[in-house]
Amino acid sequence: MDETPDGRGGPHVFVADPSMPVLGDDDRHHLARVLRLRDGDPITMGDGAGRWSPAVFRSDAEPEPTADVVEVPEAGSPVAVGFALIKGGRPELVVQKLTELGVDRILPLTAERSVVRWDAAKAGAQVERFRRVAREAAMQSRRVWLPEIEEVSAARHLAASDGLAVAEPGGDPLDGSIRTLLVGPEGGWTADELVGHRTVGLGRTVLRAETAAIAAGALLTALRDGRI
Repeated sequence: MDETPDGRGGPHVFVADPSMPVLGDDDRHHLARVLRLRDGDPITMGDGAGRWSPAVFRSDAEPEPTADVVEVPEAGSPVAVGFALIKGGRPELVVQKLTELGVDRILPLTAERSVVRWDAAKAGAQVERFRRVAREAAMQSRRVWLPEIEEVSAARHLAASDGLAVAEPGGDPLDGSIRTLLVGPEGGWTADELVGHRTVGLGRTVLRAETAAIAAGALLTALRDGRI
């Protein structure tokens, strides 16, 4: 069996235990009513923590595993992207795409020039929304490890480290030593926020905040996986 599921195994869904699967109501509805699966159609099931197995769909019962559970180890060099909150549905788009790309940790941030300001209650609700978006994107992209979505934090509280850098026009080229890359708001980082941090550039043009975050995820995962 392949180490990770692919499209040939059918839709991917998350359950608490792939060896004794129990589908949630929303997932069952999606498989049966949206994707129109029939009894015996193949699916794959994962627990979001590296364990998955193939199965067949049952309309009136729980999925039936068809092979032993496979355990996939976590990435040896996990990568993270932090992005300053932006307006509208764009934060959800960033979380969705970073999940599809294979980013391991996603850090929603506030910055000094951030337009979006959430109180504690709204921030908590939005993080839960991000986690639902990440779960749906992980199902679509057939990830076996769900990304960790951290609570909203202030960028200035992130301590400088060898593996952390901030995206800034004119910075150094991105290389494999960077494991966490922070992307600022549309207005950019302030001088105080840049103090002590290594800066890296993402190209010759000035990117929108959401484009920069997605580009950061694509580059970091490609470097981690040895694809560039």
